[in-house]
Amino acid sequence: MSTISVMYPAMPADIGDVLPYARVAETTSGRRLWLGQSFTIESHAVFAALTGMGLDIGFGTAVTLMPLRHPMTAAVNARSIAALSGHSYISGIGPGGKELQRRVNGRAYDKPVTAARHYIRMMRTLLDGGLATDDGLWPTDGIEISKMDTPPVEIGVGVLRLPMARLAGEAADWAITWLTPLSYLGDRLLPAMDEAARTAGRTRPRVAAIVHCAVTRPGRDLRQLALKAVGPHLSSPHYSDMLNQAGIPVDRSDPATAAQHIIDRNLFATGTADDIAATLASYHQAGVDDVVVNVCGLHMHEGTGAAIRDLTAITTAFARRGTR
Repeated sequence: MSTISVMYPAMPADIGDVLPYARVAETTSGRRLWLGQSFTIESHAVFAALTGMGLDIGFGTAVTLMPLRHPMTAAVNARSIAALSGHSYISGIGPGGKELQRRVNGRAYDKPVTAARHYIRMMRTLLDGGLATDDGLWPTDGIEISKMDTPPVEIGVGVLRLPMARLAGEAADWAITWLTPLSYLGDRLLPAMDEAARTAGRTRPRVAAIVHCAVTRPGRDLRQLALKAVGPHLSSPHYSDMLNQAGIPVDRSDPATAAQHIIDRNLFATGTADDIAATLASYHQAGVDDVVVNVCGLHMHEGTGAAIRDLTAITTAFARRGTR
């Protein structure tokens, strides 16, 4: 079943700021709230707090950064949220940038994809009740965690280019994309996942696509919203390379023009709420399992009220499509 869900679009500083987004998530078909890596209130603590407040939804991370926690810690954190919430939990992970790796671990990963493979394998072994042994960058003398009967913990990996797509196909339950054009997803990433999954003798992972959105309104500067949401990504070599491969001309030194390009190509979805709902549906038609609505630009530029107004309009419009 294809679903939509909700992204809380900032690092949370107060649980009250997150609550309106969680309430909208309750009304979506996916009934899931996603957070990214947080350096304010830790993401898993937010999920636990929301569950304690009576929210009956699932959660996911898109993504937490591997250098910040041992795979054993990641497994325990993930299982804790599944146990507390009573829903499946999607533990999305990613290696982060080389500078973060160096600052946290003393050196960068020689091969980030290989590091992520070891990380996923150790998490999965521990979550399945197995004994983890020496595994790459995380050598152990054999560790395990006590077994618990909880809803499933599913491991996701952030996917930007082909090597991580192949790893997702080989080893992950979910592939999580961000700022990824549909053509690039359909023509390159999904076939790479399919091939890797066949080679590994497993089914292709499900795909969650995080889609930036803003309703077009009088006086609203859409390019400024796009810059607020993804300006740093448009200046990043990894994202600019991916976007150029997908046929979207991005110059890292000119993020303002790049922001206009992603609006013009509907990668940053705009228009009426119904127009945006149609864009979200096109992701499902391309093979995405969960489309995650992200109103980050609005949240950062116009505030929570404007962001929740658009988020509610978009999710309501999408729900109407299902009743036609």
